[in-house]
Amino acid sequence: MRYTAFIHKDSDSVYGVSFPDLPGCIAVGDTFDEALNNGADALAFHVRGLVADGDEVPAPRVPDAIMADPEFAEDREGAIVASIPLVRDLGSTTRINVSLDLGLLDAIDAAARERKQTRSAFIASAVRKELRA
Repeated sequence: MRYTAFIHKDSDSVYGVSFPDLPGCIAVGDTFDEALNNGADALAFHVRGLVADGDEVPAPRVPDAIMADPEFAEDREGAIVASIPLVRDLGSTTRINVSLDLGLLDAIDAAARERKQTRSAFIASAVRKELRA
């Protein structure tokens, strides 16, 4: 599930990220990439808070609907529009069966060792990074 975000940058400021479907969910970053990553973190944190409070999590609207909504005309002005994935940490893990080429598995294990991570932690980190790309 992906949410549309508006990203703004004035010449004398950091990048700012807001989500039209989730009022109050904002993030900032010194660089565009940092803003996107912080936006993904803010999105997950905001949704976690909604769920904890027993509030409904609004479904993301398609970008065309947001771009056509007159309520966001001012917010869209000068904004870069991005699609940011919601990756929720549900607090529990599950075992899965995945088939990989042995050479890829060796490379994963070597990279995980270098980072002092388990194979599972390395794969989860890589998948999160790929989903945000």
